[in-house]
Amino acid sequence: MQGRQIKQCGLSSLTLLATFLHCNCLPHSTGGKPFPETAKEIASYAKVAKSIIDLAVYGKAQNRSYERLADFTDTIGNRVSGSKNLDLAIKYMFSALRKDGLENVHLEPVKIPHWVRGEESAVMLQPRNHTMAILGLGSSVATPQGGIEAEVLVVESFEELKKRQKEAIGKIVVYNQPFVSYGETVQYREFGASKAAEVGAVATLIRSITPFSINSPHTGWQDYQEGVQKIPTACITVEDAMMMARMAKRGQRIVVRLTMNAQTFPDADSFNTVAEIIGSEHPEQPGLVLIVMVRTEDVPSLIVPLLTSHRRVM
Repeated sequence: MQGRQIKQCGLSSLTLLATFLHCNCLPHSTGGKPFPETAKEIASYAKVAKSIIDLAVYGKAQNRSYERLADFTDTIGNRVSGSKNLDLAIKYMFSALRKDGLENVHLEPVKIPHWVRGEESAVMLQPRNHTMAILGLGSSVATPQGGIEAEVLVVESFEELKKRQKEAIGKIVVYNQPFVSYGETVQYREFGASKAAEVGAVATLIRSITPFSINSPHTGWQDYQEGVQKIPTACITVEDAMMMARMAKRGQRIVVRLTMNAQTFPDADSFNTVAEIIGSEHPEQPGLVLIVMVRTEDVPSLIVPLLTSHRRVM
């Protein structure tokens, strides 16, 4: 492995880079082996993993991951699905993988969603005038021309929404769900619009799925449920969600005007970027496959998933 260790500053940068990435991966198959046996095999690579980490953190590749991350995000910017920036990002990553000497670097054509948020705003009109920071959620429909002006119903859970469903008719439902974990709390972003539409709401505003906020909305994809009316949906800051919850608890009437000009276009042509690392001790065996996904939302330049398959390296 020593010889391979040093596709060095390139590979180790990619390896460390993966630690910064967010990946909603499902558990992989263990290839038919009992889990304890697979765990033992993984544990046997501890020294190899440590040598790569040491190289990236203390060795010749120190700071290389951050430098490459900064270069990538500064040069390309946000890379929303279906955008020209995403095409540029794919070309950038394809070139970087080849330059780093990985094997079997290639592109696989795919169709991807193409959604554009357009202009959007949310203004509280009662009990006082307040412009809120919002970000429409991916795949959201637009509001009617002129926006939606409606009273707000604040709830903390789907269970509370169900109990108060008669109050939701014709209102904008604000979800002020507490953050438990990303995996548990993200359901409000994913399914909140359809849940509210089922009980007659006209739009939803979702408290951002994060334990920490500096008046910063966090966007992401959401999923409309089949057979349910599609209503506009956006995320708001933790601060604004909590403020409206306090107002509602005092019995104050809250009115918001929501305007969203989102559009969904036909799926766009794009590519998966794929590379392989052949094992040094058993090169005849399947290598480690890297599937590089460089898509982000269309707001601040964040690096998103580098997804590695479960194929064996050695």
